[in-house]
Amino acid sequence: MRLLKIKSYAKINLSLNIIKKIPKKHHLIESLVTFINFYDLIYIRETKTLKHKIKFLGKFSKNISKNNSVNKLLNLLDEKDLLKGRKFEIKIIKNIPQKSGMGGGSMNASTLAKFFLKRKIVNLSKKNMCNILKSIGSDVPLGMNFKNTVMSKTGKLTINEKKIGLYTLIVKPNFGCSTKIIYSKNKEQTKPKYNNPKSSLFTIKNITNSKNDLEKAAFKLNPKLKNLKLFLSSLPNTMCVRMTGSGSCLVAYYQSKKKALKGLGLFKKKYKNYWCIVSKTV
Repeated sequence: MRLLKIKSYAKINLSLNIIKKIPKKHHLIESLVTFINFYDLIYIRETKTLKHKIKFLGKFSKNISKNNSVNKLLNLLDEKDLLKGRKFEIKIIKNIPQKSGMGGGSMNASTLAKFFLKRKIVNLSKKNMCNILKSIGSDVPLGMNFKNTVMSKTGKLTINEKKIGLYTLIVKPNFGCSTKIIYSKNKEQTKPKYNNPKSSLFTIKNITNSKNDLEKAAFKLNPKLKNLKLFLSSLPNTMCVRMTGSGSCLVAYYQSKKKALKGLGLFKKKYKNYWCIVSKTV
């Protein structure tokens, strides 16, 4: 069987509000999420081997834990006998940086889950598959739809078909952020805003007026991030700058590709060794 190619898109948080911390458990959050035209590539085919074969390649493939989201997904599907004993060879080209806040690993798992459903390899409803994905991570179900999504505090995902059409300059310093540590240090809280999702949430006005509650904790732990945001905010035609997820990537938003590329050029002059790309929301 030939290898099939799937795109696993990067997600970015247009906003991220911490609603409440539940002792000894987790945080209730809500978020506006979109995806950009930048992705990991997944190659997959069925194999006759007794075990699944998973291999990570590419620039950001080093030091990926054996307990990664793709392994977790396959183990869960095997435990429930949803793959009916079938095994797969999977190669993932990692273009999305680790510990960046762009959900690379999480989106890999949900992209594969969606593939298994579409190809009828797994006989399961989308809702039940999402429940499996939630047990891997709260953000994993987001990748079942590469569209604008409102995540409410209950975990409910509401899809919005409106195209934002924004260009992004995404930069990552030469360090990552630990999601666990950033959340543990967070002291910010916001009253729920997305209980009744509306299309107006994805207007440029609302996006620029939104925020990421985790920035304060991330900037305190990594002062370089704060300086990076200040520099990006000072670039010509920048609409707003926001950290995605728990970092360490920062996203500067623009209304045209030309303006984003100008920002990229100016950024590269000052930060020669930092990873950066220009992309567009899908």
